[in-house]
Amino acid sequence: MAPSETSRPTASTSTKALTPRRLYGILAVAETITWTLLIIGMLLKYVAQIGDWPVTIGGGTHGVIFVAYAFTAGLVGVNQRWTPLQIVGAVATAVVPYATIPFDRSLERRGMLEGGWRREKTDDPRDATWVSAWLRFFLRHPALLSILLVVAVGVVFGTLLTLGPPTEWGA
Repeated sequence: MAPSETSRPTASTSTKALTPRRLYGILAVAETITWTLLIIGMLLKYVAQIGDWPVTIGGGTHGVIFVAYAFTAGLVGVNQRWTPLQIVGAVATAVVPYATIPFDRSLERRGMLEGGWRREKTDDPRDATWVSAWLRFFLRHPALLSILLVVAVGVVFGTLLTLGPPTEWGA
């Protein structure tokens, strides 16, 4: 029997849909991969002494993904109704090498990544906040949200580049 039109996965039911869980998981893994690039770059610079370029590449890549992960943790956290402390905790895991994946698994076990994007207002009193209203607006306009996030990541990363390496911030 041929599958009917109703049995085919839709964008919202497809395993490829960009759900909050999937987006957060992708950035958690990417953040871990870029930690590896940075550590390899540091080993090549300081142990193999082949120059600064490995750290420049690894550090730059890690910096962009770190900032993107932080914004993603904020976006997903607001969507999933995490507390501000939980959102800050998610961002803090990116500071510790390889901590984002265990944290992601912990969120999954606790059901904190369940559900889709909250594009419509519900009867939940938390949906009456201005933050939730802005979230719904941007989720209904994904192209605008994507542009805003890319620009925000670029501005933050550019600002951090201007400030110099974190090891020089206190100097």
